[in-house]
Amino acid sequence: MTSQAIRDPLGDHLLTPQNSAFVFIDYQPEQFATVRSMDTDLLLQNAVSTVRTVKAFGLPVIHSTVNVSSGQTQPTVPELAELLEDDAPLDRTTVNSWEDIEFVQAVHATGRRKLILCALWTEVCMAFTALDALREGYEVYPVVDAIGGTSVEAHRAGLERVAQAGAQPISWVSLACELQRDWARGETVAAVVEIVLTDRLLQPA
Repeated sequence: MTSQAIRDPLGDHLLTPQNSAFVFIDYQPEQFATVRSMDTDLLLQNAVSTVRTVKAFGLPVIHSTVNVSSGQTQPTVPELAELLEDDAPLDRTTVNSWEDIEFVQAVHATGRRKLILCALWTEVCMAFTALDALREGYEVYPVVDAIGGTSVEAHRAGLERVAQAGAQPISWVSLACELQRDWARGETVAAVVEIVLTDRLLQPA
């Protein structure tokens, strides 16, 4: 079997390593402690797998925290911070990241129009940022199983709100497969197999 020629990685309507950026907001202990929409251990595992995936494909990363500089909250949890050691967090005071000047400048600086979005909580920091990004003409892809809300209902409502505004929800596994797209692209096969299969899906339940 012969694959089609690789489509234009910038103009492709699907996510590619060349046309998308990763936005990661508020994965701090205080936020994790108040998530009620899913098991927080699984949430952390899914967030780790998501970050490992985007790093394997070399996507630009915007890493944001809230109120760390003021001492009101703790930094990004260690399991994620160590994966993002090359992406210094932009600390802010705003609930909505899009109302922080440095954050928006960092998004603009990537030159990418497709934003893969992870944020805690779903109904607040994810939704507000997504709605503003969509309003500015960005495409937004919330990673549904790597984000969490203060209740199942709140998580669902946050996703529905942004989807109605045009966001395109995805899962962390679909993200990895969409970026890989063809197993003939050998440079990232080993990483994807390790992240998705060896370390996660093939592990005993």
